[in-house]
Amino acid sequence: MTRPNSPLSDLKQPARRAASHPWIETLARFGYAAKGVVYFIVGLLAAQAAFTTGGKTTDTSGALTTIVNQPFGNFLLALVTIGLIGYVLWRVVETIFDPEHSGEKTNAKRIVQRIGYGFSAIAYSGLALTAVKLIVGTGHTNGNATQDWTARFMGQPLGRWLVGLAGLVVIGVGGSYLYQAYKADFQRHLNRHQMSQSEQHWAKRLGQFGLASRGVVFGLIGLFLGLAALHSDAREARGLGGALATLARQPFGPWLLGTVALGLIAYSIYCMIEARYRRIAQP
Repeated sequence: MTRPNSPLSDLKQPARRAASHPWIETLARFGYAAKGVVYFIVGLLAAQAAFTTGGKTTDTSGALTTIVNQPFGNFLLALVTIGLIGYVLWRVVETIFDPEHSGEKTNAKRIVQRIGYGFSAIAYSGLALTAVKLIVGTGHTNGNATQDWTARFMGQPLGRWLVGLAGLVVIGVGGSYLYQAYKADFQRHLNRHQMSQSEQHWAKRLGQFGLASRGVVFGLIGLFLGLAALHSDAREARGLGGALATLARQPFGPWLLGTVALGLIAYSIYCMIEARYRRIAQP
């Protein structure tokens, strides 16, 4: 006797067909390019702050403000916004279907990866929403957004513990980036058979430098979240811009900030490489 399909199966099949549409791959590649643009601006501004007078570090939201303030800024930011939305859609597909490992048995590592994809989709959804608000003129970037969100969480039951746990998770993410940079296993996500030997070499080096820099930044963000939880003071929390500014205030700060800034620029270039050569598997 044939068992009837469950309602979940009935919904999943149309969703899988939609996720397999060629436009999803196009939007995903556009998304990696948009992500590269954002990180290039963050890295460039950080490099200016490190090596010139009058420069200022910023985060990804600040990068969007920089774009919108340029000539034809609304049009340029609209293109970036479409890319960010495409990136979010691709992360949602990866969260639900994990197409890169389709047909493989699910294990703890795969589950953790998919949870990470989900959080990435949420984070970039917020960034895309910020971009939309900037385009229509109803929004502004808040340099204290991390502190605001930390304060909200700490005002909840067990909020201090949740913030501390978030700090540990972010430190873990930073550690995973450093590990990926060391092992260079991120190359498996690229269609290397389409690349020349020189392209493969530079993709590896740029990816390693970029991921290592992200690892340092995420480690600092997680550390500040942990300090905020430990001292019950949301003002100690720092986002990307705050972490970069903290580097600048250390001994040899300009060199530390400059190195990380160049790493973020390297990461932005690697994102562009992903836009061209990333393996986009169908679910």
